[in-house]
Amino acid sequence: METMRDRLAPVVSRLLDEDPRVAVVLAEIGKDGFAEALRRHPDRVINVGIREQLLVGAGAGLALTGMRPVLHTFASFLVERPYEQVKLDLGHQGVGAVLVSAAASFDWPAGGYTHMAPGDVALLDTLDGWTVHVPGHPDEAEVLLRHAVAAGDDKVYVRLSAQTNEAARTVDGQRFLTVREGRSGVVVAVGPVLDAVLAATEGLDATVLYATTVRPFDGVALRRATEAAGTDVVLVEPYLAGTSTAAANDALTDLPHRVLGLGVGRRELRRYGTVEEHVRAHGLDAGSLRARIGRFLAGALV
Repeated sequence: METMRDRLAPVVSRLLDEDPRVAVVLAEIGKDGFAEALRRHPDRVINVGIREQLLVGAGAGLALTGMRPVLHTFASFLVERPYEQVKLDLGHQGVGAVLVSAAASFDWPAGGYTHMAPGDVALLDTLDGWTVHVPGHPDEAEVLLRHAVAAGDDKVYVRLSAQTNEAARTVDGQRFLTVREGRSGVVVAVGPVLDAVLAATEGLDATVLYATTVRPFDGVALRRATEAAGTDVVLVEPYLAGTSTAAANDALTDLPHRVLGLGVGRRELRRYGTVEEHVRAHGLDAGSLRARIGRFLAGALV
């Protein structure tokens, strides 16, 4: 099956043809997909080698000249390793770029913990002004990539994953979608966890919201959902558990409410195994989610 990352090079290569402002900066990873684009646009497809700090610094330099740079590598090398450059070269200098990651939280377990980044979105939350897209299907990834590049000079992070939902939804790069309506709580499913959440909540009287753009957080949609479903809220995120609980609390600050954040745990799993084993170990499979969501919506403390 085609992955989200499979869409990256074709989509961005077309954008290079369409918009002379667009440039691509790579750190060796993913270079083969841009071979033809490099031939057509040798001055706007740049491979800095395995130098992730330079990847971000070069992108910021291009942005300072008026270009719209797209930077790509694994999430751990794009957000965590060059965090200082993301903070200073982009944020402090007031310029934007599109950061497109791969490998998500644990998409390549054989690569070990160096290639895992469950804390990437939480880390970007320490900085101001980032838009964060978390598509759940290759079609959504294509839409959100185009949104990101077209977003003026904003700072945008697009988090691609090998994990995917079976069907794409119509996403607009801004709002949460209401997938199911209920009256006994709200469950927000982020990106590729939607199918597991829908299976986990089958038969439960709960509203399910689907989020593919998590920053800015769509507090309006969450408040609207709670008007009918009540203010027990579960966030299911494919990265560090609790990353968006503060955003949900802020959206409901004037209302009595409870929020449960589910996602990837902080404990490092040293037996790397398979993606499916990591999903189960972190309680993100449908069975584990149903148990925890069911208990919480029934009023228990989880």
